[in-house]
Amino acid sequence: MITSKTSFLALIGNPVSHSLSPVMQNAAIQYLGLDLIYMAIPCKDKDLKIVIDSLKRMNCKGLNITIPFKKKVFDLCSEISPVAKKVKAINTLKLIDDNKWSGTNTDIDGFIYPLKKIKLLKKNAIVLGSGGAARSVIQGLLDLKLSKITIISRNQNSLNELISNFNNDIKIEGLLNTSIETTDLIQKTDLIVNTTPVGMNNTNNNDELPFGQNFWNPIKSNTIVYDLIYNPTPTSLLKFCDKKGCMIIDGTQMLIAQGAKSLSFWTNGLEVPFEVMNDALKKYL
Repeated sequence: MITSKTSFLALIGNPVSHSLSPVMQNAAIQYLGLDLIYMAIPCKDKDLKIVIDSLKRMNCKGLNITIPFKKKVFDLCSEISPVAKKVKAINTLKLIDDNKWSGTNTDIDGFIYPLKKIKLLKKNAIVLGSGGAARSVIQGLLDLKLSKITIISRNQNSLNELISNFNNDIKIEGLLNTSIETTDLIQKTDLIVNTTPVGMNNTNNNDELPFGQNFWNPIKSNTIVYDLIYNPTPTSLLKFCDKKGCMIIDGTQMLIAQGAKSLSFWTNGLEVPFEVMNDALKKYL
């Protein structure tokens, strides 16, 4: 029951109407018996600072941050975790002493969750896209100790910036999606991760494949294909790759794992029930 003493958690972004985070977070909160509620709050770019500053003066205990604010909240935090600094993205804020925000990133933990049981040591990976999500994916692949990462993107500038951010790590190279080298890479790589929004329900291209079907025709059945999108599930990309015999992974487990990590962060290390969150999502996917 919500009372005058109930604290709240919130997702801040634009848009947030499609998000299923409130569904899974409130299921976990209820299971744990916490006097909390989780909601989604849409926020315009020009209002970000006033919204974030206002929430810390209310009964808010923590926030999730999504597109397009994962970089923009850096200036609003008094404390930032090393991993968030590394990937230049914050997706979780916690209110600490003196009404200050502590920022961290749980996307990396979420991303690697479904990959932990797969032997990827010294394997090769392709990351599609060079936006904010790609940063967390690359760091996750580095943590899993792959031997080579190739980033494929439409944008040369963001591609160059991304590579320069990780230039002291393992071999990382970048290619434009129009490069003739992509055909050979698609045939030989062990893991492909889609970080682009192509295929998402709230876009106009949910029936398309990232970079077009011709890009995917060379794929072999022994390739693992991981699409960060969780709505719809499976995406058109995963349906196509499943027919090719590939092992496919959608973004559902990442969504749950990063959300569980956030809730644990807000509650000072409380063990959060993954299966309860998963069961709650099944009704909506």
